[in-house]
Amino acid sequence: MLPDHLRAALDGAQTQVNSLVLGKPHEVRLAFVALLSDGHLLIEDLPGLGKTTLAHALAATLGLQFQRVQFTSDLLPADIVGVSVFDPQARRFEFHPGPVFTQVLLADEINRAPPRTQSALLEAMAEHQVTVDGSSHALPTPFFVIATQNPVDLSGTYPLPDSQLDRFLLRLALGYPGEQAEHDLLAGTDRRSLIAQARPLLTADDVIAARAAVGQVHASEPLIGYVQALLARSRKHPGVRVGLSPRAGLALLRAARAYAMLLGREHVRPEDVQALFTAVAAHRLVAEADAGNDAALAKSILHSVPVD
Repeated sequence: MLPDHLRAALDGAQTQVNSLVLGKPHEVRLAFVALLSDGHLLIEDLPGLGKTTLAHALAATLGLQFQRVQFTSDLLPADIVGVSVFDPQARRFEFHPGPVFTQVLLADEINRAPPRTQSALLEAMAEHQVTVDGSSHALPTPFFVIATQNPVDLSGTYPLPDSQLDRFLLRLALGYPGEQAEHDLLAGTDRRSLIAQARPLLTADDVIAARAAVGQVHASEPLIGYVQALLARSRKHPGVRVGLSPRAGLALLRAARAYAMLLGREHVRPEDVQALFTAVAAHRLVAEADAGNDAALAKSILHSVPVD
């Protein structure tokens, strides 16, 4: 069960991020779901719609160590994970850690870097460590990657490989703001100034405790059966070449537990799974060439499986 002081801190953190990223309460909640599920977050959308603003707002609110890496076509893996440098006085190689050694890493425009550089994050995201020259180096705890990417049909982008996409618990899009939110954005203070003034409302210990509490949220046998039915349907659905793996099912359950906890419940409901399914599943589906976009396929799968 989540202690009252930690629940209040999480509520306050979401409120602060919502004051910085206007008109996107559902997307902000999903970002906190990714954090509390010990997962990573991929934000995909057109330039100028607030992807980096959301990442910076989260980092400012969490009070964790933060590093930002701008992914470009000439970025090398060593620029992310670090490099071993020979020390002639000590007559040995010494490891110089890269920006991945932080608690919150913003990988900005991740799909502007070539696949070899993108893959430098694979071990870090999956194992919370990096291996350089045969030696493994543990990353700080907690470790949370927020990556932004532009749509792959824009110039200068490289599609993320399936193995990389699978490391992201959630993928979300912000979209254009509503009319009132856009007006408030245009008439208000510059977002960068507001983020600079934001105060940390959570600590590393708070995040670790909240993640532990997520694991205590109950998922009933019928609920697990519902998730399994969604997985099975994804593997047989028209237009899907490769359906969801068991790891995707575990990710969906973990995210649903975090979602329920943020809503103040100690058990998962089917509507929690439904609220998260597209964000968890769409980027993991491999569609047939003429099947349309993956988000539409995920929604179709969701609508085709009844809740018993």
